[in-house]
Amino acid sequence: MELSFLLWLASLLPPAQAEPLCLATTVYLEARDQSELGQRAVAEVALRRRDSGYWGDDVCAVVTAPKQFAPTLVPPSTRLGTPEAWERAVAVAFATQKEWARPPTERREVVPGASHFAALRLANPNWATYPRVATIDDHTFFRVKRLRPREDSANARRGSRH
Repeated sequence: MELSFLLWLASLLPPAQAEPLCLATTVYLEARDQSELGQRAVAEVALRRRDSGYWGDDVCAVVTAPKQFAPTLVPPSTRLGTPEAWERAVAVAFATQKEWARPPTERREVVPGASHFAALRLANPNWATYPRVATIDDHTFFRVKRLRPREDSANARRGSRH
């Protein structure tokens, strides 16, 4: 499968069905060679950003915001060529979304408050001086912005996108 096909498919689906596809694609591209914990942490950052509304109203908008996540940083012709890693990314995406659906006080978060992450051996973003939340596998997670869920974040996720 190519990235461009997955993003095209997601654009045709209602948000409720597109979100796990976009989240799994991001987990795969960002952390396919990482542990399940590292993959969950990547997914949490995307979900936290969605809930804030700062980068978009749904996961697909968040992960395709310019220069934020791998779906906009790698060529559209990138092939998702490892079926086992794809299956794992899908499972992690669904599990993280299920956990994220719980009330915030009941969630078991991996990287509480993290709004950004980077593989510091590959990149040195200017925000890498902000507070570190955790380092898991090759990624370091940061609290660059104090993201709070919008009052209407649950209602915004129910809205339609075509």
